[in-house]
Amino acid sequence: MTRELKVGRKAPKSGRVKSAVVFLHGYGADGADLLGLADPLAPHLSDTLFLAPDAPEPCSGNPFGRQWFPIPWLDGSSEEAAAQGMQAAARDLNAFLDGLLEDEGLTPSELAIIGFSQGTMMALDVTPRRSAPVAAVVAFSGRLLRPDALAQEAISKPPVLLIHGDADPVVPFADMGLAGDALVSAGFETYAHVMKGTGHGIAPDGLSVALSFLKQKLPG
Repeated sequence: MTRELKVGRKAPKSGRVKSAVVFLHGYGADGADLLGLADPLAPHLSDTLFLAPDAPEPCSGNPFGRQWFPIPWLDGSSEEAAAQGMQAAARDLNAFLDGLLEDEGLTPSELAIIGFSQGTMMALDVTPRRSAPVAAVVAFSGRLLRPDALAQEAISKPPVLLIHGDADPVVPFADMGLAGDALVSAGFETYAHVMKGTGHGIAPDGLSVALSFLKQKLPG
């Protein structure tokens, strides 16, 4: 059984849905936290529908936000609870993505995922285990969970753009290199961009690189 995700959406500028971008927010935030990124992206992706689901659970560390799964070193949860929460959230996200593709009449090659922090952890864990590759994964300021399992468990290999600030105090900058090494070793088309002097956030240069990547990978 999966949980239905509340979702914010911004329609394509053209009124025609030919592709979709799904934003996956970080721990303690919600979909609205990233949906505003559609404003600078939409003029350049006029046929793209933007969606930002809320994670399925109230956040243990922030009662006003949401979480995809518990994080033991932040909220005191157990490793078992974190793993179970991750598995449940993966089922929820897969059901959401399947429903989106069906409802909008899109194929996986017309879908891109943009994650931030815990949302990146979700994107990098879920998309390689889907039956068909999405058009692109943009992974801001997160990490690849279970890197040792990636090569064996990857079913599809979407192109991935890793973006991270080199002054990130929340998710160490070194995690970008660890993720990149695992993705390349598993045969993923992998790119990276360093946001110099940036902490745990999305700088203008990072968003600009993400836009160029999306324009290359999304149809039209």
